[in-house]
Amino acid sequence: MPAEIDDIAIRLKGVGIDFGATKLAFDCAFRKGEIIAVTGPSGSGKSTLLNLVAGFDMPDDGRIELLGQDVTRMSPGERPVSVVFQEHNLFTHLDVVSNVGLGINPGLRLGVADKARIAGALLRVGLDGFAKRMPASLSGGERQRVALARAMVRRRPVILLDEPFAALDPGLRSGMGDLILDLRRSEEATILLVTHHPQDVARLADSVVFLDGGQILVQEAKTDFMLRTAPPEIARFLGK
Repeated sequence: MPAEIDDIAIRLKGVGIDFGATKLAFDCAFRKGEIIAVTGPSGSGKSTLLNLVAGFDMPDDGRIELLGQDVTRMSPGERPVSVVFQEHNLFTHLDVVSNVGLGINPGLRLGVADKARIAGALLRVGLDGFAKRMPASLSGGERQRVALARAMVRRRPVILLDEPFAALDPGLRSGMGDLILDLRRSEEATILLVTHHPQDVARLADSVVFLDGGQILVQEAKTDFMLRTAPPEIARFLGK
């Protein structure tokens, strides 16, 4: 069923970007409050799709809308978006509380209410008591949880997660998945989740976008996607 216009959080209309040897094109819309899994083979354009929504890449053609607003030429800082990368992007010279506080104020001018918000986010991600720890002293999973806490305090309606589980073992993947589900519920956020794992799709997603060769091969509800036996690219991804 087509989404109503007011129900759309993210829309890419005829968006194209040319990297010389590779040309990517996206035309899609994502509903508010959903977790959308973005998957496909390596090099299919998954990270580029997120970069276009975040503003790190600018399209050569088309229009990008977030919550009904044209953001095509806006800088990343002007967009209502938070991003968590595979490599978490913490500042190594800042402690945990400061890394999270950057999500509220880049100059770290934080009031009492801001500090309480940071403490609450650290508690939610299981890092209560870690405020003064430095990134080098944290495990990979702990660093990813700091990055997720920063996304929580930013309180942006669109959250982009670029393979946030890539360096985590199965137990930590499960815990991070719980945090993402909690984040979607508590913030009513729309989440684009890049993943190579069908288990993440099955557990976390409401809908799926499968990319191949810089194009959208399939966009549909998760329940329909998981039952697919064709085309062969998707069958291979699902282990069929």
